[in-house]
Amino acid sequence: MAPPADLNVLKQDLSRRMDGAVETLKREFAGLRAGRASPALLEPVRVEAYGSEMPLSQVGTIGVPEPRMITVQVWDRALVGAVEKAIRDWGLGLNPSSDGQLVRVPIPQLTEERRNELARAAARYAEGARVAVRGVRRDGMEQIKAHEKKHEIGEDAAKDWHDEVQKLTDQFIKRIDEALAEKEKDIRQV
Repeated sequence: MAPPADLNVLKQDLSRRMDGAVETLKREFAGLRAGRASPALLEPVRVEAYGSEMPLSQVGTIGVPEPRMITVQVWDRALVGAVEKAIRDWGLGLNPSSDGQLVRVPIPQLTEERRNELARAAARYAEGARVAVRGVRRDGMEQIKAHEKKHEIGEDAAKDWHDEVQKLTDQFIKRIDEALAEKEKDIRQV
């Protein structure tokens, strides 16, 4: 990657990448529909298939025939058991059952325990987004160190750049925390 001409170019690049982590988090949160079936609920599920982990959407068709039921039409009969196991182990308290190549996933009523499971899943997604943002920050810090090492920027400028990257990171972490708080409030109110 070409070195950034200045701090603004670096910040734009890091901001774009951190924004990607926040957008991914929002998509994951959209799948956590409290008490209602949504294909997005199973989107993050990964299935052990053909010697590797694959997204559920690559081994079957996800549908919502009724408000409290999700179905997965598995394309390969040999993967039905793996799909059931992946959904069961995902940690959302879902209990799939199969009928031939069709896996039915009933969405349970929202009990306090179910709300807690959804809140824990939301917290896991948020932590994944925080880790992604921190990874982008680390990359930015390494770029700054490389510029300093090549004498493209001075020690004082490097410290200022580090501070700016940290401020940017703090802003995105705050957005993630706010999104999590909003989702938890949504889960508790339904």
